[in-house]
Order: sequence, then C-alpha cells, then structure tokens
Amino acid sequence: MKVISKNDINKCIGVDINPTDWFVVTQDLINQFADCTLDHQFIHTDPLKAQGTMFGSTIAHGLLSLSIVPHFAKSFGYRLEGASFGLNYGFDKVRFIHPVKVNSRIRARAKLITVDEKNPGKYIFKTEVVIEIEGEKKPALIAEWLAMQIVPSAKLAKQTANE
Repeated sequence: MKVISKNDINKCIGVDINPTDWFVVTQDLINQFADCTLDHQFIHTDPLKAQGTMFGSTIAHGLLSLSIVPHFAKSFGYRLEGASFGLNYGFDKVRFIHPVKVNSRIRARAKLITVDEKNPGKYIFKTEVVIEIEGEKKPALIAEWLAMQIVPSAKLAKQTANE
C-alpha cells in the first residue's frame, strides 16, 4: 500500500495503477467460501455435476471474487499519511461480467476515482476495481469500491477516546 499525503491526493486520482500479482482460485477456496456463506449450489461445489454445465467445471461465487478485493488492495491501495486505520465502506455499481472457473488465475487493476472528506478526519476513497481472469477477454467483475480512512486530529482523537 502506498502512503500519500493529503496534498498528493489529486495527483493520484485517475491514474491507472499497475496490476496486482495473479491469484489462483482453488476448489478448496470455493468450498470454504460456500461453507461461510451457506451457498452450496452445485455449480460451485460439485465438480462432477458442474462438468455437465455450460462452464464445464465449477465456478467461484461472484461474491467470492468481490471479497478478494481487499486482499488485492494491499498492492494497489493508498493510505493517507497519519491514518490510524481503514474500513470497508461499501461498493457502488458492482457488475459480475464473466464467471471465474476453478483454478483460474485472477488479478486486479485499479484506479482511484475520488477522495472525499466525509467528516473531519474521515476520508472516503472511491476506487474503480476490475478483476481480470488470465486468458479471458472479459473481466470477472467491475466495481467501485468505497473505503474509509480515519486520520485523527487532536480533537478527533479526544472525541474517539470519549466514545
């Protein structure tokens, strides 16, 4: 994650960030996600039955691909100088474009779209994220990811301590 000052924010907006390293989506990962979400639809968890579908194999849950975005953010994200921590704030315009077949390699491309100071010391970073699938023309997904970073001032630090 690249540390930037408040003065450098505008220099980062609209800049395409280098793609992340590739990440393999294994059947074990898909099964673990199915266990966590209680979504055991055969297209995700039954390799034999999934062979008979138009995909020819199991596919990752779309939400699994989306949930890997924070992992990729270690490579493409920005952290404001002095930020004490960051939080997921949500997603805008999430679209699942192409299924991710088991054992596919995916990576993220990202571009910071905006940074807004929602409240004093609370910044919302909106980043366009595209999850690519190696060997596929279409991406797995496109989303606008919102992340909040907290940069405490003396006043904010005192207020937070009193809450």
